[in-house]
Amino acid sequence: MTEISFYHLTASPLERVLPRLLVKVLENGGRAVVLGQDEARLKLLNDQLWTTTKTFIPHGMKSEGQPERQPVYLTLEEENPNQANFLVLVDGRETAYIGEFERCMDMFDGGDEEAVKQARARWKRLKDAGHTLTYWQQDEKGSWQKAG
Repeated sequence: MTEISFYHLTASPLERVLPRLLVKVLENGGRAVVLGQDEARLKLLNDQLWTTTKTFIPHGMKSEGQPERQPVYLTLEEENPNQANFLVLVDGRETAYIGEFERCMDMFDGGDEEAVKQARARWKRLKDAGHTLTYWQQDEKGSWQKAG
């Protein structure tokens, strides 16, 4: 069963947190699919991964071709063309193919009440389905604290 971690963003936005998370995935020899639900938002994240990180994060999107060669692949489709073992869900995205990955990270904006409500509902559905869940919340400095 896939291990699923919920990341409650309270001190830093996704644009600042995602690159650090992806660097850790790559440092540990992993590959990732970032699954979103808005094309403009994924394009923005893709652009920021090229320009706002100190560490090079090899990544791409469908429009750039050769998804199988991308250690990090950003997509709107339920696919795993790069044979990733990590799935990162952003902006409330849900998927039925979560079980194809070793680990899933569900990142949600703690400043958005609706996003928090939806994350709670996803947590309940996934827990009821038998997944192992962990919950991480940022402290005031942006460091992750495991809760529960």
